[in-house]
Amino acid sequence: MTKMNKDQIPENVVIFDTTLRDGEQSPGASMTIEQKIEVAALLDDMGVDIIEAGFPIASDGDFEAVSEIAKNAKNSIICGLARASLKDIDRAGDAIKHAPRSRIHTFIATSPLHMKYKLNMSPEDVLEKVAASVARAKSFTDDVEWSAEDATRTEHDFLCRVVEVAIKAGATTINLPDTVGYAMPDEYKAMFEMVINRVAGAEDVVFSTHCHNDLGFAVANTMAGLAGGARQIECTINGIGERAGNAALEEIVMGLRTRQDILPYDTRIESKMLVRASNLVSAVAAFPVQYNKAIVGKNAFAHESGIHQDGMLKNAETYEIMTPESVGVKATNLVMGKHSGRHAFREKLSDLGYELGDNAFLDVFTRFKELADKKKNIYDEDIIALVDNEIAEANESISLVSLEVAVSTDRQAEAILVLNIDGKQVHNTATGDGGVDATYNAIKALTSDTQNLLRYQVQAVTEGTDAQAHVMVRIEENGKQVIGNGVDTDTIVASAKAYISALNSLLLKRDQLHAQ
Repeated sequence: MTKMNKDQIPENVVIFDTTLRDGEQSPGASMTIEQKIEVAALLDDMGVDIIEAGFPIASDGDFEAVSEIAKNAKNSIICGLARASLKDIDRAGDAIKHAPRSRIHTFIATSPLHMKYKLNMSPEDVLEKVAASVARAKSFTDDVEWSAEDATRTEHDFLCRVVEVAIKAGATTINLPDTVGYAMPDEYKAMFEMVINRVAGAEDVVFSTHCHNDLGFAVANTMAGLAGGARQIECTINGIGERAGNAALEEIVMGLRTRQDILPYDTRIESKMLVRASNLVSAVAAFPVQYNKAIVGKNAFAHESGIHQDGMLKNAETYEIMTPESVGVKATNLVMGKHSGRHAFREKLSDLGYELGDNAFLDVFTRFKELADKKKNIYDEDIIALVDNEIAEANESISLVSLEVAVSTDRQAEAILVLNIDGKQVHNTATGDGGVDATYNAIKALTSDTQNLLRYQVQAVTEGTDAQAHVMVRIEENGKQVIGNGVDTDTIVASAKAYISALNSLLLKRDQLHAQ
């Protein structure tokens, strides 16, 4: 491809969205009428040129959905799909009749394989069907699209003949789909070039791509089709569709917008609505979006590697070729995890309102790395808990060195505890009614047993089975009450830290009382 001159205005490409038709044909992705209307309204608002709203002959529900979408359309052309059958076409014409601008999309298979085994028709029979079906569709609307199903496995001579028949019958858009995701980009481009060069009247119609992703080439083939002369792209939100899906609308839109230096095309799509559209379709179709999905995936603008995070903090263009805001994401996400470096971690602490000295920072960073080895997802709440715990422990007379707990269903739990008290390590073994009770008995044996536990509370800092436990205890001694907090991925360890924290607060109160 040649580079676009900086003064050249990109040529507009028509976006034909088939999320509500081909996308809904994904096994398990059926939508209610209300959901289809909601999705269509968003597609209309975001600048989709043509919305293929459904297959009206398929069911009464599909007919009603297409009809309602047609009534509510503001900007988009509303299209209904029909086989090369007069009943199909009449049903589609009735469904779209209320749309300010409408289209009928009719199709028939043209490959030898499909004609022989699926249609049981001769090539001549297919040619007659094409002429009749396009002419019938033309009686309902001037905007008629015709598709050669399985075009990429169709013999070239016959493909040219059938396209010419469709154009003569009145088709204004010719779609050459890679129905089974079989083509390679060079082949797909060459097919368009061949048909456009050989077919009379090709210059008077718009050629369209429709690519499936069975081999993972749907978007690449779509771009190749553009290079071959196509000027309409058929695609779906999130790439949903039959089998492995269709070319993804969001990838095509941002591919064209990001690489206009070699792809001199653009669309009317408001790209800032892409993530919103992705989330809506994912929700109504109950189809989750893979985390590493291009453009709209959870990780598309997330960075965990320390090297990447360092580069992002210095200049976002080091690792991002488009801004998150351009697709509707609020901001880049520097994910805190075991691969994160000091630069990103210090930046995260600053964002959370913490400015630590070098020694305190290194201590917290070490604890963060230890936590990241245990926990898959590190949230801001986890980091806050780490820092608060570090600040609290910096002034402690008593600290936890190690804890080993054995719990069984047929005997009392046993805790083996080592504490650091004023710089000296002491240890004790105790039993109790469960791991927490045994641990608290061991702590009391090494410190004092003059306190009463008034309250013990556990909650998860974040979600998930690997979440850090936040334990809060309230203890009382001689009328003085103090609170202690402890955080750890192990609830019993967090419980020990909380009790020790409370004891340190109690010691501080004693010192203050003696000073007075």
